[in-house]
Amino acid sequence: MHYFTKSEIILWSGSVLLILTAFFLFDRTSWMTLIASLLGVTSLIFAAKGNPVAQILMIIFSLLYGMISRGFAYYGEMITYLGMTMPMAVITLISWLKHPYDGSQSEVKVHHIKKSEIMLILILTIIITILFYFILKYFHTANLIPSTVSVTTSFSAVCLTFFRSPYFAVAYALNDFILIILWTLASLENSSYISVLVCFIVFLVNDIYGFVSWKRMEKRQSNSA
Repeated sequence: MHYFTKSEIILWSGSVLLILTAFFLFDRTSWMTLIASLLGVTSLIFAAKGNPVAQILMIIFSLLYGMISRGFAYYGEMITYLGMTMPMAVITLISWLKHPYDGSQSEVKVHHIKKSEIMLILILTIIITILFYFILKYFHTANLIPSTVSVTTSFSAVCLTFFRSPYFAVAYALNDFILIILWTLASLENSSYISVLVCFIVFLVNDIYGFVSWKRMEKRQSNSA
């Protein structure tokens, strides 16, 4: 029995094809961007299955994406991914490995998030957002407001991922939407960034699927229990 469904294979293959097409049409030079995009979309298909491999790929993606963001003075993205998303992916990897579903390391046990955990995430997200606004303003970050909102959505997403909640995919989808705005603005100045823009459009579709997949996984695990 194949690990990935036909729909997932089609989704991943189509995503890779779009990323490659955008790269060779609009970029053809930033190979780091291409590698990061391919790693990112592969991470998302594993994340949709609740597989810890997703977090390993996310660690590498965060490192590369942080370097790409620095190139366009998106210091918010750079600091967010290198200083928050990457270390949180390490912590999340440990959490997922410690909470396998039915003893299987290829599927994490879905957690029903509590009100106290939601309040904790909300409070921390507000604090982080305010803090990063002034940090990003100090560094003269390009497109300050969207960059700050990206920090908000990214932080809530990594927290929900750590807590193994299906809603992490919703938070990441919101983050993708903000990043689509950011890289659209960047693409207006430099067309080579269209490949990054396409990357996050693809990410948005994959995160929507990830949420649907996790809700199915949650229902299946609850029924089995």
